[in-house]
Amino acid sequence: MQCTRLPQAAFETLVAGAKVLEADSHGAKVYLLADGNILKLFRRKRLLSSALLRPYSARFISNAERLHELGIPTLKVLQHYRLDTPGITAVLYEPLPGRNLRQLMDTAEFTWQQSLEPLIAMVRRLHRSGVYFRSLHLGNIIVTPEGTLGLIDMADMSFTRGPLSRRLIKRNLEHFARYLQREKLTECFPLAEMRRALLG
Repeated sequence: MQCTRLPQAAFETLVAGAKVLEADSHGAKVYLLADGNILKLFRRKRLLSSALLRPYSARFISNAERLHELGIPTLKVLQHYRLDTPGITAVLYEPLPGRNLRQLMDTAEFTWQQSLEPLIAMVRRLHRSGVYFRSLHLGNIIVTPEGTLGLIDMADMSFTRGPLSRRLIKRNLEHFARYLQREKLTECFPLAEMRRALLG
């Protein structure tokens, strides 16, 4: 997708009345726009980096396209922008409908007894398809209105030519375990059962 310039005035018009979903020390990173679409900003972290040649936003878009090719539900990219501020690009996208697993965990009707098997099946499918998603966690896995599982926030993703090696699967599960620890969810999530299913 071609990256087009988004002048400052047009950017300010676009985000007018938007809700900031995510921010860091540099300011807002993710906006929920009035029309329901999302604008995600990508800042180049270092003056000299590979992002000079291929911005993080381009990787984000490419990863979304690859997931669509694999038949894995994900967001729909609408526009790729270059902002006037040096080192900042943005992606406008239509979010994937549904709620993430972390949100669903807090509902009265949710149980892992029903939800773990579909989650394991999706993660196994990712591994067999060569998808290495270091940011795979409950907040990035969406249950769509149709009941299928999809992925969001896929900037931190890479693809191998064949299925993931056992070493990469273990690393993927280690990232997942660290997320559970950070969020204090280790007692709520059956990680041991997931490990047995994916590693045998």
